[in-house]
Amino acid sequence: MVTRIGEGLLGPNAHVVAVDPATHRSYFPLRNLNGKTVSCRIAPGCVEFKEKLSNMRILLVEDDPMIGEAVSVALKDAAYAVDWVKDGASASQILESDEHQAVLLDLGLPKRDGLEVLRLLRLSEKQVPIIIITARDDVENRIKGLDLGADDYLVKPFDLNELLARLRAVVRRRGGQGNPILTNGIISLDPATREARRGDASHLLSAREFALLYALMLRPGAILTRTELEERIYGWNEEVESNVVDFLIHSVRKKLGMDAIKNIRGAGWMVAKS
Repeated sequence: MVTRIGEGLLGPNAHVVAVDPATHRSYFPLRNLNGKTVSCRIAPGCVEFKEKLSNMRILLVEDDPMIGEAVSVALKDAAYAVDWVKDGASASQILESDEHQAVLLDLGLPKRDGLEVLRLLRLSEKQVPIIIITARDDVENRIKGLDLGADDYLVKPFDLNELLARLRAVVRRRGGQGNPILTNGIISLDPATREARRGDASHLLSAREFALLYALMLRPGAILTRTELEERIYGWNEEVESNVVDFLIHSVRKKLGMDAIKNIRGAGWMVAKS
C-alpha cells in the first residue's frame, strides 16, 4: 500500500528539548532561546550542548502535526534519529550547530518562512543537505528553492518511500559516495533495505540494529563510544534504554559473526577497516 502525505492544518510550535548530558536518562526543565520551558535530549539553546552528534540524525521542520507525525514515524522506522521542530525561527536556531545529517524543510512555516531559513543557512556556508517538502508546486518556488541551495524539492502529497529514497540520495551525493552500499570488504550494508551481508549470508536488521551498524560502517576503523552510538540511535525526546548498545551489538554479532563488531576495551566499538 502506498502511503501519501498531504497538506493539513497548522499545528502548535514544537518545543526544543534536552536531557542530562551526564546520564542521557534524567530529564530536567531547561529554557530554550525563546524562553519556553522544555525538557529533552541534547539540543541547541539548552544549558548543555554537545557539538558532535549523529551521522544518522535528521532535522524535520514541519508545522502540520499530521504530516510531521507521519514523516517522523517513517524516518524512525527507517532507522534515523529524528528531531522535529514546527517553526522557522527554531529551525534557524538549531541549524547554527552541525548536528544533523540532513534537513527536511517545509516552506509555509510560522515565525520564519522556509525559504528564508534556507537563505540564512546557506549564507552561513553550512552544507547540510536540504530537501524542501511543501505544497507550493509552482515552478517559480521550485526554481527559487533550488537556487537558494536546496538539494531537492518534493511537492505534497508525496510517497513516503520516495522521500526516503531522495533522502538517501542527497546524503550520498553530499558525502561524495555514489554507491549506496556501504562495505568494509567484509560486511556489506544496504541502507535501502536494511540488509547486511557477509559472505553468502544476508540478514535483515531491525531499525536500531541498522542504525548502530550504519554508524560504524560509515567510518571503518574509527572507534565510537557508547555515548556516540546512543546519539545515533535516539532522538532528542527519547529516553535511552539501559544497556541498549550492548544488546544491539550482541544481536548484530549473532547475525554477522562475533568479529563483525570489535570491542576496544575502555574506548568503544569499531568495524574493521579493509
